[in-house]
Amino acid sequence: MKTIMASVKTSRDPLSGVRGSVSRSLFQVPAQNHERIKLLMMLTNFNIGGTERQVTDLALRIDLSRFELHLACMRNSGELLRELEPLQAPRPVFQIGRLYAIRTLWQAVRLALYIKRNLIQIVHSYGYYPNVFAVPAAKLARASVVIASIRDKGDVLTPFKRRLQKLVCRLADCVLVNAEAIRETLIAQGYRPDNIVVIRNGVALPSCGERQKGAALRQALGFDPSTPVVMVFSRLNRMKGVEYFLDAAAMVASRIPVAQFLIVGDGASRPELEKYAAHLGLAERIAFTGFRTDGRDLLLGVSVSVLPSLSEGLSNSLLESMASGVPVIAARVGGNPEIVEDGVSGFLVPPRDAVALAGAIITLLEHRELASRFGEAGRRRVAELFSMERSVGEVERLYQRLVETRAHV
Repeated sequence: MKTIMASVKTSRDPLSGVRGSVSRSLFQVPAQNHERIKLLMMLTNFNIGGTERQVTDLALRIDLSRFELHLACMRNSGELLRELEPLQAPRPVFQIGRLYAIRTLWQAVRLALYIKRNLIQIVHSYGYYPNVFAVPAAKLARASVVIASIRDKGDVLTPFKRRLQKLVCRLADCVLVNAEAIRETLIAQGYRPDNIVVIRNGVALPSCGERQKGAALRQALGFDPSTPVVMVFSRLNRMKGVEYFLDAAAMVASRIPVAQFLIVGDGASRPELEKYAAHLGLAERIAFTGFRTDGRDLLLGVSVSVLPSLSEGLSNSLLESMASGVPVIAARVGGNPEIVEDGVSGFLVPPRDAVALAGAIITLLEHRELASRFGEAGRRRVAELFSMERSVGEVERLYQRLVETRAHV
């Protein structure tokens, strides 16, 4: 992989660093004359997460009469694999350990050979590791179009990783992001503005039958039908700000003794958060469910959904909450203001401000008409601006445009 990275630094020709014993002709893609566009999407794994959810939804909904899909990954594991079982598409695995290792270099050559052998026209990678791994390999294989997706502001990346991703993304024909906030961040970091495209996430609106399922799940978790339940639906790591939600929950509990709290998700911070909840006296009032594939169904049985993140791209959990008609409260960070109209379809509060968060939760629990109004406004906003059909359609049109542009170069 170091060799490939060296070629990125010194030459626009990605073959320059790995030519060695591999002949140039091996990577020359024959002329393509296919009705369907051959597309390879790549992500790290299929665990529950915003990026993984969007890739899964896109893979299941893309027009297969126009696109021949190949869905690649680095680890063939995760809860979302079950949803992909009906998908009739090749799913190659390029398993690596450390990103900068001989094994990784060989896997990158394997990917380049796969792209060449299958006449792949578009390679679309999602996230830091797939971007750094797949973009140079795709250029090595001379794929027609290479797209790198960045779906967060990079706050969890080291300065070196941010520089490396920027270097690799210079090779991409397009950098696809899901929020204006991310686009602005990348431009400030030195990315080319004309090479960045924004396509926001899309979610599906739940049916009436799914709403009934949400009520049943609520009862299965031991919540009385009349009990107000406040939920966080998120990965549990240091950037999600869940400790501030727990502080707010303790304040809400002192004001509204019947309120219950639900945290759906998992991550490295979970043991620490469970201990902190017990320290705050919330042990009997809060449930940590871990990852659940029915998280969207659970949303249909709660009173308020909270996203207390310290950094965010464009949150799926926030969109799914609004699609379910649940009133939302979110920290004013990242793409959250692009989703929530403060005071119209939800509340935006300062990050790390447990007092403001508690006040917003209490307001919605004590004023049911306002909560209902926010829920309906949020549902309409998602239907108008963040539908799954709109998102998939925009991605399909981007693919088509990039292929046609490249064909005329």
